[in-house]
Amino acid sequence: MTLSASANITISAFEWVPDFARGQVRDLTVRWALEEVQVPYHTHLLHAGSARPESYLSWQPFDQVPAYRDNDGEMFESGAILLHLGRQDERLLPADPAARMQAESWLIGAISSIEPVLRPITLMPLFNGDKDWCAPAVASMMPIAERRLEQLARSLGDREWLAGEFSVADIMMAFVLRSFGGQLINDQPSLLAYRERALSRPAFQRALKAQLDDLTGEPPHA
Repeated sequence: MTLSASANITISAFEWVPDFARGQVRDLTVRWALEEVQVPYHTHLLHAGSARPESYLSWQPFDQVPAYRDNDGEMFESGAILLHLGRQDERLLPADPAARMQAESWLIGAISSIEPVLRPITLMPLFNGDKDWCAPAVASMMPIAERRLEQLARSLGDREWLAGEFSVADIMMAFVLRSFGGQLINDQPSLLAYRERALSRPAFQRALKAQLDDLTGEPPHA
């Protein structure tokens, strides 16, 4: 089973974001999946500095991106969208039940077990680095983050991908490690190599270029 261009896919994305967010917005994961299977899509562009209309909130109730639409309906949340795409195309999610179970587990694991312990360590200094409480707070979170990364590295072992063949699980995990892993994974050579393998895929490079090419909007006026 494979996705077709006739699916008429639209995803929401931004036409402007602050510099630190360029190439980091989560629609990148959906673009990446679609680039892997070379299925075209349309973008519904929004301005990150402007209020979104009510019509968008009925599509994405949390006022985020990406939201997704195809011939079958609408949905939101990048992890759910990746699962939806994977269940329609064996190039994104294994057909073998046991492998599929592993891939689905790792996709959710990237979102619920890895990202939550890395994200605040990366973002807290970005937004609150001048606060006295920031450095101690970050330091207090480091042990759990290091432990989770050790667990991930141990589970990956010497495998190329998390669930055998490349899948949406690797798209999400690589996105998390790229956006929030930073120097935290420097002590895990296998994770550094894993991230590099994923990000060197031509589909990722095309997805990243497409996201950056859409960022043609102007900053909000003061």
